[in-house]
Amino acid sequence: MLQRMRDGKTKTVLVAGGAGFVGSHLCDALLLRGHKVICVDSFLTGSRANVRPLENHPRIRLIEQDICHLSEIDEPIHQIYNLACAASPPLYQADPVHTMMTCVAGTGNLLALAERHDASFLQASTSEVYGDPEEHPQREDYRGNVSCTGPRACYDEGKRAAEALCFDMLRAGRADARVVRIFNTYGPRMQPNDGRIVSNLLVQALSGNSLTIYGSGEQTRSFCFVTDLVAGLMALMDVNPNPGVPVNIGNPGEFTINELAEMILTMVPTASEIVYRPLPKDDPQRRRPDIARAKELLGWEPKIPLSEGLQQTADYFASVLVETDLRPKTASAKPRAGLTDALPIGA
Repeated sequence: MLQRMRDGKTKTVLVAGGAGFVGSHLCDALLLRGHKVICVDSFLTGSRANVRPLENHPRIRLIEQDICHLSEIDEPIHQIYNLACAASPPLYQADPVHTMMTCVAGTGNLLALAERHDASFLQASTSEVYGDPEEHPQREDYRGNVSCTGPRACYDEGKRAAEALCFDMLRAGRADARVVRIFNTYGPRMQPNDGRIVSNLLVQALSGNSLTIYGSGEQTRSFCFVTDLVAGLMALMDVNPNPGVPVNIGNPGEFTINELAEMILTMVPTASEIVYRPLPKDDPQRRRPDIARAKELLGWEPKIPLSEGLQQTADYFASVLVETDLRPKTASAKPRAGLTDALPIGA
């Protein structure tokens, strides 16, 4: 199994989904380490704005391509990160067949590329493989409670199938495949309309609209800031030897959606109020990672508290709403001093 290029030397790293929310932060971090980056993205959900500051960087190559129809890369590759799939329910449910094929056929294409190049491979899986869990917190050996026929199945089951492909390739000695299970992540460069709870509530508060909570609001989530997540991804890619098991990466701090909404209302002075709507089908009631494996194998744990990360995210959304003219000009809501300061997009 591949052991080369783990001594800190410059690598060529392919990031599939590199123009996405997490992928663009990963590209930044890899470039800061001195690596060459090949960013592959179809731009179906990725944002050109996320990678525009990198277009003239001497160590990045941008390729617009869908991993379901992946062409050969004509240069050596040492590492491949697969983050190429819509991650928010409204986006992955918009074309569920494509979501499933991205998870299965797309991951298969990237694993074949890793095999040809003798490259290490990291699959971005998800806490959604646990479904609506009957075990709490969720450990990696929990097999999940997932519907294979519901509206979220294209993503949940697609990611489970992608994990199976990775471990089959690993057991066969054909690819140095690693699997990370990502829990709720937030931070700058989230899309304002991506349908995730943090972006929904922040954009609604900044716009002076009602904050929409689905269900009672007592369901829980654990929120990991994007820079903490990226550090975990890179730690799993670089650890030697390959752990050979999935690893949860997330923040074990657990908050109800009501608590999150109250934090945002305190942080963003606004005329908004909370309204409740019916809970979507198959929406998990509780979600919190057990990160003992990440601590033991990677020496990783999150550093950014929710209050600090939310403020950075609110600052980012405030700047985006002003730039895109999405905030109502007559809204009575006024962000506190400094809230409209733009966060450097390459930070």
